[in-house]
This record gives sequence, structure tokens and C-alpha cells, in this order.
Amino acid sequence: MRLDASKVVVTGAGGGLGRWFCKRLCESGATVVATDRDEVGLAKTVEEVGKASPPGRVHTHAADVTKEDEVGALFARARELMGGCNVLVNNAGLLRDSMLIKKDKATGLGAKNATLDDWNSVINVNLTGAFLCTREFAAGAVGGESGGVVVNMSSAARHGGISQGNYSASKAGLAATTNVWGRELARHNIRVGAVAPGAVETEMLQGLAPEMMEKLQALIPLRRLATPEEVWMGVKFIIECDYFTAQILDLDGGLRL
Repeated sequence: MRLDASKVVVTGAGGGLGRWFCKRLCESGATVVATDRDEVGLAKTVEEVGKASPPGRVHTHAADVTKEDEVGALFARARELMGGCNVLVNNAGLLRDSMLIKKDKATGLGAKNATLDDWNSVINVNLTGAFLCTREFAAGAVGGESGGVVVNMSSAARHGGISQGNYSASKAGLAATTNVWGRELARHNIRVGAVAPGAVETEMLQGLAPEMMEKLQALIPLRRLATPEEVWMGVKFIIECDYFTAQILDLDGGLRL
């Protein structure tokens, strides 16, 4: 699919990678609806995209991807604004790390540590949100001339990260559904692929203490973090390559070779 013919919904677009994807899509001539719960972040995304006066255009629509009614309203509005929707980037994500249990220093006994709220919050945003958005997108894309493309944002953490039981489970789920949905939706000319980044230079990681950053980079064979542009290259490939579906692009610098 040509980028300049793309009508794209990007979730989690109020900052980080989502904002970068909106910027690069608009620079490539795409029309975008950026969505997030953070309306202030969405306004900043519009400001950042507009600085380059790109050929494409970005609209915004605030929504919570975990709420079925809001997802339905999002895609109805997106199709109204763009005259259709043929690309979805499931980028919305939440991180709430915690060890499953802890040991009480005074008694030496084990105690529950990870909370059900933290588990449900991460699964709901990262996995259920992608399910709701993909279902809504795919139902509306059937019968369209250009078909459709879904790009899921999985993660190298899908293989399992200490203190990331909820996050790893959600990203492993996205990897599995990428394969399942890719095969299910192929008959409708809808492709589904995923990008699985390792550590990326975003605001969250840039705030790490220098010694923690050094330890993180030492785990990566290429000895550095990915740039947002390198992750965008993976998203761009999946959108443009009409023979890519039901597969995952690992962009982790060799972390999971």
C-alpha cells in the first residue's frame, strides 16, 4: 500500500513513538487520525507534525482504547474525517512493572506484590485495546478497494522480562494474534504484521540514570538503543509491502538472537 494513499488511525499518539509515527506518516503524504486518552499530548502531536508543513494531514480524536463504545466512535469519526480508513497502527501501551511476590525481611515469609489492578490495566490497554481496535477496523475495511493493513506494536519483552509479567504477557499475546488475525483476515485482503522493538530512545528511557543506561546497552549486541526512526522503518515496511502478513519484525539490535 502506498503511504500517500493511506488513511491511518494511530493509537497511543499523544507522545513517544506514536507521535513520531504520525509525523513520518504525514511527511509521506498520509492522512492520519491520532488518538490517545491524553488530549494535551494530542495537541502537542499536532503542533509537532505541523512544524514541517507536511503534505499529509493529522486529525485528533481522544479515546480510551479499552472502552468498546469509545473505540466504535473513534473509527466512525475517523472514517468521516478521512473518507475511509485503510491502516491501523496499534501503538497504545502501558507499562507497570512489579515482581510477582516479595519476601518480608522481618519475617522471612513471602507476600503478594504484583496487584490485580496493575495486571488488568496493562492487559486491557496493550492487548484488549488492540483487539477492540482491530475488530472495529477490520469490520469496516472489508469490501474496500485497497483492503487494509494492521500494524501491531509487540516487543522484545514478549519473550519474558523480570518484573514484567503483565507487559510480557500482553506483548506475547499481540505476537500470537498477529499470526492468527493475519491468516484470518487474508481472505478479506487485510494484512496484519507486527514490529517488536527492543529498547528505544524515547522520553521514558532517556530519563534513566547513566549507570542504568550503560547496563541496558551492554545487554544489546549492537551496544545502543534503537531510534524512533528505525522503528518507523519497520512500520513503513509493513504498510508498503503487500506480501507481508502474519509475521513479526524483530528490531532489537540482536537482543533476542
